[in-house]
Amino acid sequence: MPDRRRTLRTAGRQLGAALALFALAGCAHHGVDVAADARPWHDAGQVVVVTTPGWDADHGTLRAYEHGAGGWRAVGAAQPVTVGRAGAAWGIGLHPAPAAGPVKREGDGRAPAGVFRIGTAFGYAANAGTALPYAPMDVSDWCIDVPASPLYNRIVDARDVGAEAIAGSTEPMRRDLHADGDQRYRLGFVVEHNPGALPGAGSCIFAHLWKAPGAPTAGCTAMAPATMQTLLGWLRPEAAPVLVLLPTDEYARLHAGWHLPPPEARP
Repeated sequence: MPDRRRTLRTAGRQLGAALALFALAGCAHHGVDVAADARPWHDAGQVVVVTTPGWDADHGTLRAYEHGAGGWRAVGAAQPVTVGRAGAAWGIGLHPAPAAGPVKREGDGRAPAGVFRIGTAFGYAANAGTALPYAPMDVSDWCIDVPASPLYNRIVDARDVGAEAIAGSTEPMRRDLHADGDQRYRLGFVVEHNPGALPGAGSCIFAHLWKAPGAPTAGCTAMAPATMQTLLGWLRPEAAPVLVLLPTDEYARLHAGWHLPPPEARP
């Protein structure tokens, strides 16, 4: 399939590592330490951290970090973001299986919490200022959010899969053409939540532009256009970047054991 019609990456290697870690940690408390070399994200040299005031908060703060000889270093200033209208809940990503807390479900209005690979960038233009793989969207591109569909949690082109295959989906990728000029997907990137496409566990999770400052989402992370453009210009695929989304108290408890940037890291 051409680059412009990339599907959500299932990332078999990453999923296998994640499932192995889930099996090891299934009965453990979600604050368990993870050995540095056992983390599925051990190769991450860039981390985008989103923290929220609590599980039910629809807004948060985004910080970017990169790893070097001296450890984690903050890059740029913290920026405001919005998340799901109902807050956040544990998603399926690279992190150990949680033992407590809400769990992400399709249509619950919550953003998935945890550690996730950053996938393909996408947008309305033919290209974007990013080193990430980039897929320009067309009027026929949809993300399938129908749990019973064999294409669940994938971006597909209706010209390839047929009109029946996208029936019932509520996620056109060209929202400007399907939803009265909506610009939210003009620029964004895939958050690789639920890469195994477990039915009903949540789908079509992106970082994208916000509809208006402070406006929450159906489960994605949204931000100002300038924030997104800066992120896309900074992210590098060779750095194996990840996005971390957690309530502030959870992040404070987990960051050391998960070998993530300390909250007090500065530029």
